[in-house]
Amino acid sequence: MAELTTIARPYAKAAFDFAVEQNAVDSWAEMLKFAALVSENETIQPLLAGALASKQLADLFIGVCGEQVNEQGHNLIKVMAENGRLVILPTVSLLFAEYRNELAKEVEADVVSATELSSEQQQQISVSLEKRLARKVKLNCSIDASLIGGAIIKTGDLVIDGSIRGKLSRLSDKLQS
Repeated sequence: MAELTTIARPYAKAAFDFAVEQNAVDSWAEMLKFAALVSENETIQPLLAGALASKQLADLFIGVCGEQVNEQGHNLIKVMAENGRLVILPTVSLLFAEYRNELAKEVEADVVSATELSSEQQQQISVSLEKRLARKVKLNCSIDASLIGGAIIKTGDLVIDGSIRGKLSRLSDKLQS
């Protein structure tokens, strides 16, 4: 994963810088997201590692993307095809999204709870995280009944484990030491 990120970072940064310059960050995010989905397609994936010439591969990829990708996006695809890097488009898209969130002072937080959170609980979590992180927070909520109760919140490097399972695990560790 780290190697893919290292390879993808210059492409994501160049695309982001261009998008900011053109005031088209949102449209670029959508283009990259779509191109990433195309690159993950079962039919396309073998072609990315196959014996197609880079121009043929770029033309095929652009043809599949159609109107979802503009002329500048076509240029990025051509450059990535020439360098044999179309396979890293999903990572480029993720990095681009991180740059976009950084620009907008936004962050996504994954909240895994034992039961479904009410809108009031989600609002409380969001407000608390916004104060702590000094950023606008978008919550991605999911349910995992194995937590028994409480929730685990993850955003970037920050992990807050307020689950009953986590508390029992920490208590067990203390008792064993």
